[in-house]
Amino acid sequence: MKQPKTLANLTACHEIADKSTSAEPVTPLAPQDNASRWLLTGEGSEREQALFQPPAPRIPLSTYRLQFNRDFTFNQAREIIPYLRELGISHLYASPYLKARPGSRHGYDIIDHNALNPEIGTYQEFEQLCATLAEHGMGQILDVVPNHMGVQGGDNNWWLDVLENGQASEYAGFFDIDWTPIKAKLHGKVLLPVLGNAYGAVLDNAELQLRFDAEHGEFVIYYYEHHFPVDPAQYPQILAHRIESLSTQLGQDNPLLMEYQSLVTAFRNLPPRDEDSSERQLERRRDKEVYKRHLAGLVAQSSDIALFLEENLQLFNGTAGEPSSFDLLHNLIKAQAYRLAFWRVASDEINYRRFFDINDLAGLRMENDEVFDATHQLVLRLVQEGKLDGLRLDHPDGLYNPEAYFCKLVEQCRQTGHSPYLVVEKILAVREDLRSSWPVQGTTGYEFTNLLNGLFVATSNAERMTRLYNSFIGARIDFDDLLYRSKKLIMKTALAGELNVLSNQLSKIAEADRHTCDYTENGLRRALAEIVACFPVYRGYISTRDVVPEDRRNIEQATAAAKRRSTTADPSIFDFLRNVLTLSAADRKSPAYYQQVLTFAMKFQQFTSPVMAKGLEDTSAYIYHRLLSLNEVGGDPRQFGVTRSAFHRANQARAEHWPHAMLATSTHDTKRSEDVRARLNVLSEIPAAWRLALRHWSHANQSLKHTVDGMLVPTVNDEYFIYQTLLGIWPQGKPDKNEMASFSVRIAEYLVKAVREAKVHTSWINPNTAYENAILTFTDTLINSPPESAFMSDFQPFQRRIARLGLFNSLSQTLIKLTVPGVPDIYQGCELWDFSLVDPDNRRPVDFGYRQTLLDTLRTLDTLESQQRSAEVRALCDKLEDGLPKLLVVRTALALRERWSEVFLQGSYLPLAVKGEHAAHLCAYARIAGGRTVITVAPRFFSQLLGEADKLPLGEKIWGNTTVDLPFYHRDNQYSCAFTEKVLKPHQRGSGWCLPVAQVLAEFPVGLISFEARMDENVH
Repeated sequence: MKQPKTLANLTACHEIADKSTSAEPVTPLAPQDNASRWLLTGEGSEREQALFQPPAPRIPLSTYRLQFNRDFTFNQAREIIPYLRELGISHLYASPYLKARPGSRHGYDIIDHNALNPEIGTYQEFEQLCATLAEHGMGQILDVVPNHMGVQGGDNNWWLDVLENGQASEYAGFFDIDWTPIKAKLHGKVLLPVLGNAYGAVLDNAELQLRFDAEHGEFVIYYYEHHFPVDPAQYPQILAHRIESLSTQLGQDNPLLMEYQSLVTAFRNLPPRDEDSSERQLERRRDKEVYKRHLAGLVAQSSDIALFLEENLQLFNGTAGEPSSFDLLHNLIKAQAYRLAFWRVASDEINYRRFFDINDLAGLRMENDEVFDATHQLVLRLVQEGKLDGLRLDHPDGLYNPEAYFCKLVEQCRQTGHSPYLVVEKILAVREDLRSSWPVQGTTGYEFTNLLNGLFVATSNAERMTRLYNSFIGARIDFDDLLYRSKKLIMKTALAGELNVLSNQLSKIAEADRHTCDYTENGLRRALAEIVACFPVYRGYISTRDVVPEDRRNIEQATAAAKRRSTTADPSIFDFLRNVLTLSAADRKSPAYYQQVLTFAMKFQQFTSPVMAKGLEDTSAYIYHRLLSLNEVGGDPRQFGVTRSAFHRANQARAEHWPHAMLATSTHDTKRSEDVRARLNVLSEIPAAWRLALRHWSHANQSLKHTVDGMLVPTVNDEYFIYQTLLGIWPQGKPDKNEMASFSVRIAEYLVKAVREAKVHTSWINPNTAYENAILTFTDTLINSPPESAFMSDFQPFQRRIARLGLFNSLSQTLIKLTVPGVPDIYQGCELWDFSLVDPDNRRPVDFGYRQTLLDTLRTLDTLESQQRSAEVRALCDKLEDGLPKLLVVRTALALRERWSEVFLQGSYLPLAVKGEHAAHLCAYARIAGGRTVITVAPRFFSQLLGEADKLPLGEKIWGNTTVDLPFYHRDNQYSCAFTEKVLKPHQRGSGWCLPVAQVLAEFPVGLISFEARMDENVH
């Protein structure tokens, strides 16, 4: 796959086009737009690509994420399109709506990629939604799920075919199944960990039931909502059981009996499941269906045969309390292409790749062209029809070769005549960059989430907050060690089966060389686990002999760290593993050996990602609580905030390399909403007050703890977590009884999830209900404490202060998201204050009617003169809690984005110097394109700025002599405030010019300023 390296490559392509055709010359694409660039220089000759160039992607100005399910349908989405358009949204950003498991709340458990989810709506209703979007000039982005499918149950036809036919199934290569695992009894089988108890107990309890589908002539084993097809080659076990009884009933010479006996023989002679001849596999697939139809016909024709089979089914299904009566069914199950097992067996023996550790989501082999073609027909058709402007690619780190998938997707879209906007849900570690060779517009924005959040964390207080936390819990948590241990725990429990598969592959590689054949299976497994536990990023992307320096560096770092931690007697095993992972072990070896090494290295890369995600996001981040706003997807709790200069550098880099990446602050996966984090960040500014509050609350609530297994619950670490959580999500204003009742339910559900994810005193696998109940009782007592109690009388005023300052933080971060380089995304409902926790809390219904009412209120501002408008905008600040100020920021910034789109899509990013007594409290920058400039002024660290007083961060009394430099000043420029439409007057200071912040922020807590230079000016 050829990739563009420089602008010169692109220019050469255009020169070829200009010389080769009399048609209009192709407009050069922006060199930093990787997806568009690939369309010119992908596979095939440069001339061909230059001659056939689909339109450049339609880059969204903004997106709005909607969560579709049976309670929010296409029709309901269509109803709010006018509201979204008036808000200023250019693109609806849809959660997956292809056909998923019945009742799915998220859509990621797809069972048919080529049909819409009937619970969300019909195709006609979908087309009506698309038509409404088009009427309002809006586009659509779809969340696409290439990594996995929903399995189990009985509704995925591909999976059921695999269970019926094993390796002979035409879909056997669709799923990532290890057909030759370490355990010999599992060879040729898929482990199905679906049983609620040990297999023998479930069988003896008659919970497994054999049934016959008379219409289709099929035998199926049922277990509640699950059903498992019987291998047709094993039908004779059922059909021929007691066949002498049927002979007696029908008579030896009965044509139906002879036909029946002939059919039994035909089933018995079907090619076996492990048949590797494609012709014989096709014969099996064809003939089994013929024989099933024949069987259905015989049963329909003969009541004697129907009764005979019914009696056999009763015998196979046994009698509860009589274990021997289930021998027939047990022998039948043993002969299938699957092994039914207790769900706890999954962690050790699972032999199909899953989405993390979710048994119901099986990994797809998207590297197989057949799989790609079979799963992308509908999506590509929607792209071709112009119904989709963009695709969000879910969990690309689960793919065997992500870059190859992206390239193929772009190429397939190109062949439809369209080039959609592509973003990938890639979690980048700190100091990790998105691969420049990927033909995508960028990520879905988790690195931005944490970058922006860090701007509002007081980095200078890192040590004080660490000492405070350590003092309260009476221990020092080394996060590096915690993460290492968490990853080891994940590999020992949830992902042990995947580790077994990898170590089995590694052992075969070692055995193939006399220099490494003495390494034992256990030794290799331990070394492999150590390197994975020490791996510094989610995964690498090696796919050829050309190992890029970044991948080599990560492997070297992990190997060195693993050596230091390991107590193994032979450290050379790590060198062997390093050589395998970097492919150097295959130097001067046979092509077969090289392929074995490459396959292992790429499978290894698929494994490190879920281990990191489960170890960091879903374990360590629920244990280490120094400041919960840092414990976010894609975040690193060790990094205590981001300096202003680092923030500017990151935005400049994004403007240069990924100008159209998505910018997110809340998503369906974030641990806490943007407004919860904005509240909690205030704690970083006031460690002394936070310490006093903790001391007071802990003392007041000591008597509320319960003893469980010899320890006081909640533990001090959990107690610290609970207090932050209450501060972060406590309802606004004065909640009534119904609000508080709902709040209590929400926090109870969340706390159970949180302590189970931590896996310290309870877990999903081994719930400790006594511990969980003690946590819930403690928290519920706090929530329902009377106002005059020792806890609540101190908590409420502290919480109110944190909440108010958090609102100002939120206004600033909202404005920044809407004006820095990238495409801002608004998660459903977050145009107003939203204090949600991780799913399912963040999937609660959104009151769009209320939001429309507030938007109507803001519309009246458009009719006012500047002076009156300024007064009304100032009045909004007196009612912060109703959300109108945040809505004003969103609506105003999005309107400016639409009016001056070139500034935000292509404009440069220029940090602006802030001077004066409160310079540290401001982040300011300009976006510039042509003669147009937009300036953002976003305050932060409001606690020190405002002190204890309940006042607004407005005017000269707050900002004093603080100013923002205007390096591009011209006397004829007219600087207009977007919120008030007031004209601002720059001041001269020395040889330069500046804007007084007291003037910019006289009526509203954040500033958005625009001006258009005269044509003869040279603005840079």
